[in-house]
Amino acid sequence: MEMPLRGFPPTAFVNDAEHEIEGADHPMLRLMLVGHKSSDIPLMDVSGQWSRCTSETAREFSAVAYFFGREISAKEHVPVGLIDASWGGTPIDSWISLDSLGENPALLSAFSNRAKFADPQANASAEISAERASDAAAKAAGRPISTHPWHPQEDSWLPAGLYNGMIAPLSNMSIKGFLWYQGETDSAPARASHYSVLFPALILDWRTHFEQGDLPFLFVQISSFQSSGEDWGMIRDAQRRTLSVADTAMAVSLDVGTAGNVHPPDKQTVSKRLALAALGRVYGEQVEYAPPIFREATIESGGIRVWFDNADELTTHGKSLEDFEVAGSDHHFVAASAIIQGNTILVSAPGILQPHYVRYGWKNVVQRTLIHPQ
Repeated sequence: MEMPLRGFPPTAFVNDAEHEIEGADHPMLRLMLVGHKSSDIPLMDVSGQWSRCTSETAREFSAVAYFFGREISAKEHVPVGLIDASWGGTPIDSWISLDSLGENPALLSAFSNRAKFADPQANASAEISAERASDAAAKAAGRPISTHPWHPQEDSWLPAGLYNGMIAPLSNMSIKGFLWYQGETDSAPARASHYSVLFPALILDWRTHFEQGDLPFLFVQISSFQSSGEDWGMIRDAQRRTLSVADTAMAVSLDVGTAGNVHPPDKQTVSKRLALAALGRVYGEQVEYAPPIFREATIESGGIRVWFDNADELTTHGKSLEDFEVAGSDHHFVAASAIIQGNTILVSAPGILQPHYVRYGWKNVVQRTLIHPQ
């Protein structure tokens, strides 16, 4: 969510950023950029101030949030205030209050095992010290300084730290709802298994502290990225399951992902889908915004049929349907063929005569996607 309109050159960009920045003069938009702040205790003071949306203020603002607000303001003809409280490369438990992490029995295992979650910060201090020593030695010897891998800032990984520093100070404000775009940082297998508990807990946590009922919570399902040693499929599935929480909506981003870059540049499409969800759920517009969502699977002779909600007509835009897998009772999944039949999909694999389970899009990179409302 933090990716600003200007991007993070030289590796991360936003499509058509220069043109978008030049045109970012919107008197109906107000922006507040909250500064990075981690704290051991909930803070009261907000590290940010309201600004009129101009090319100068928008260039540093979250691209997804900016495009979302622009879309809502244009469609509803209303002023929109956007608060960008984000910090890239941070885990979900940094954004949940200690009230929830420490008192909710369902979260105790996730919280107590935090050090075991394949946390890249666990060895970061030693690595950073070694890198600094290497840099110093290279500088003293007149050699070029090596390029080092990215390390998260230590306090940004503090459980509840970012909630305390960047969300708690906002909790007295009257707001319309939340946007959430996160999950990549929790994709290590040991962390990913806890996301299905932590994500709904975060939603309840924020709603409880803002004390404005079930505020709409709109989120982006993480995209495609060719990463090793991570489980993006489990995160995406946990996000899908979180739709069972009241007043939530999910924008799918699988089809706009970039396999070789963790930062997909097409923020406009992602924001448009979030805006469609807001128009439908929050503003009462008659728009199609929900993607096809799994309803149930029924076992048939030699195959398994998948039924969907929000799927009067399924299509892959003429491309082959891939990324389905089936398994027998042993839970060993294999690649499967899939055929669209009306608003269902029949999935089968030659070696699985009695399929018990089916899944879709579980790999980090998904090649084909079912149609999403545009």
